[in-house]
Amino acid sequence: MMAFMRTRNLIAVLAGICLLAARALALPDPVDEALPMVGTADHGHTYPGATVPFGMVQLSPDTPIEGWDGCSGYHYSDSAIVGFSHTHLSGTGCGCLGDILLMPTVGKIAFNPDGYRSRFSHAREEATPGVYRVFLDDPKVAVELAATARCGFHKYTFPAVDKAHIILDLAHGVGNDPFDTSLTVENDTTVSGYRFSDGWGGKRAVYFVMQFSKPFASVVLERNGRRMAANTSAGKGKGMKAAFNYATAADEIILVKVGISGTGIDGARKNLAAEIPSWDFDGVRAGAVAAWKNVFNAAEVESFDPHIRTTFYANLYLSCLAPVLFNDVDGSYRGMDKQNHAGEGFQNYTTFSLWDTYRAENPLLTILQPRRVDDIIQTLLAEYRQNGQHTTPIWPLWGNETWCMIGYHSVAVIADAYLKGFRGFDAEAAYQAMRDTAMQDRNGLDTYRKLGYVASKPHAEAASKTIEYSFDDWCLARMAEALGHKEDARMFYQRAANYRNLFDGTVRFFRGRKANGAWRAPFVSNALVGDEYTEADAWQYAFGAQQDVPGMIALYGGDQPFIQKLDSLFTADRRLRRTFRTSAG
Repeated sequence: MMAFMRTRNLIAVLAGICLLAARALALPDPVDEALPMVGTADHGHTYPGATVPFGMVQLSPDTPIEGWDGCSGYHYSDSAIVGFSHTHLSGTGCGCLGDILLMPTVGKIAFNPDGYRSRFSHAREEATPGVYRVFLDDPKVAVELAATARCGFHKYTFPAVDKAHIILDLAHGVGNDPFDTSLTVENDTTVSGYRFSDGWGGKRAVYFVMQFSKPFASVVLERNGRRMAANTSAGKGKGMKAAFNYATAADEIILVKVGISGTGIDGARKNLAAEIPSWDFDGVRAGAVAAWKNVFNAAEVESFDPHIRTTFYANLYLSCLAPVLFNDVDGSYRGMDKQNHAGEGFQNYTTFSLWDTYRAENPLLTILQPRRVDDIIQTLLAEYRQNGQHTTPIWPLWGNETWCMIGYHSVAVIADAYLKGFRGFDAEAAYQAMRDTAMQDRNGLDTYRKLGYVASKPHAEAASKTIEYSFDDWCLARMAEALGHKEDARMFYQRAANYRNLFDGTVRFFRGRKANGAWRAPFVSNALVGDEYTEADAWQYAFGAQQDVPGMIALYGGDQPFIQKLDSLFTADRRLRRTFRTSAG
């Protein structure tokens, strides 16, 4: 025993010495690492561009790839860039945004993306938190991007050329199409306008004001595929485009700063004047880097494995890309009622992918970003009041409810904040909004309330919905209990046990059940995204009762059978079967 203790103590001492040595080494600062590149390949759906934590602007390159792998606008497998737009989504399974695209070019003016896109090499591309750089091979232009919360800053270094251009393409978007665009050349350094589009989530409006550091010599406008007359300074149409023309010396730098808004051109102008009042690109870049330093300083990881450290900081970076601010510098914002609202004492947010974030990201924000939490809750409650649907938000995006994914997980986010002591919102009003949400009939809640589970057929993804609703109900019960609503607490605790109604002991899985009580058939445990499950299979939802782990263990027969089941999750045949969508069930 003494020999064992001496060995253990020696190991501890050596570990301590190694840790001190590791700390003494000059570990890279996270703001100098390529964290934004993580997830841009394969099916990661992330973008590499410049943004600040929770910023409304995500100034990033767009590549030609479309479809599912093009959801963020960029994919690492591409070898061409079509331009740099100001709004992007990170990590989603649906594509949208990609608004207000700029692209530097040389030579003949081309308004078709095939004519102004450029090849590039990853060897001459660099992305670090807050900054993006790339060299465009075809026009021989070096690009550097930075951002503030509501503005993008472009730095283009041109070669010596008589025909240099900066293309503005308001027809461009990611997963959406414009139905109205407007462009006004206010003078030889200032342009304003808007882009109204329709796509996933509904119709959106993005307003902009952009300023150029060097007056452009001339401008050419195109409306709906046809060039407008010379000296035209304004136009409206389904797809307005413009070319701002220059003659440049070798290594001449032209800067473009762009403010955007959801409320109007005046809002975009205010944002630009407040956040980028001068032409200090280096200062804006330094401000963005400093904002990310503050994020990384809030947490620290110690590991001998550099991959673990990189993974930690990359995920911390990604966790601060949504939700994003959705108001002007004076607090004004576009509400879900399609009206502009004056500042109401809180910062308004959007891009709430709640089904993806309620389990981990939102609780993390209560720890690492506590000053944002009350504003986030106030936003969710404002959207409840404005949407007129008797529901707290499901997946809000730029003033729209997308109704994407399942559950009503804003309930979980609000309850988590309240139970952790956040009081910057009306708790009773919040509870009544949460309760109203749970008592609706949409998305299978009618059969859930009547039968104790979401009935398969007519409802798709019914097993997943039942399990997720039961978790949300537990959150409601906890908040009802904390606020003294005893009868409600009792009712929602009972509903929180509804997950048990879908456990089939003969197959030892949660599975779909029809309204008459019969099990949905056929049942295949590893059928991915089947009629019963949401982006998962029965194995993943086999452990989905987060709110009642002891009760879930009991369904499996106790600790040992549950441990065996959990072990089997990692040893089972992972080959996925085809999705079953038959009429047999």
